[in-house]
Amino acid sequence: MADYTTHFSTLFDVRTPENVERAFTFYLDLAREIEEEDQTSLNFALDRERGEPDSESSTTFWIHDNDYGDPGHVIAFVKRCAAAFGLDGLWGFVWSHDCSKPRLDAYGGGAAVIDLATGASETIDVSNWLGDRLAGRADRPTPRPAG
Repeated sequence: MADYTTHFSTLFDVRTPENVERAFTFYLDLAREIEEEDQTSLNFALDRERGEPDSESSTTFWIHDNDYGDPGHVIAFVKRCAAAFGLDGLWGFVWSHDCSKPRLDAYGGGAAVIDLATGASETIDVSNWLGDRLAGRADRPTPRPAG
């Protein structure tokens, strides 16, 4: 049997120490909601930024997967924090899809960009992007190599 996984590791700054405890509350609330609605668990871990052990002044979280991550859960969490804390600017992260055995549908990844002020977000899944490009369904210009 093959094990499919999604991995990511990123930082998210909630900007003030006061927001840190509230962010942990949002994390627990989201975990409870997902368990009730989807009968599944929240698929990402939220830790204080690595490299600052015992630091009470850190406002940055390390968001990462635990064996299998769900980018949608991360996006929901970040949007909730951004709206509650009045955050602005752009934030984003990337993820990879992998498999323990060679499979044709097993590899890929994606990325998300979120406008923290408005909550607007855009994601790309490279497997879907590739399939669309090969099928002649291109709604975006072809990326050009740098240089």
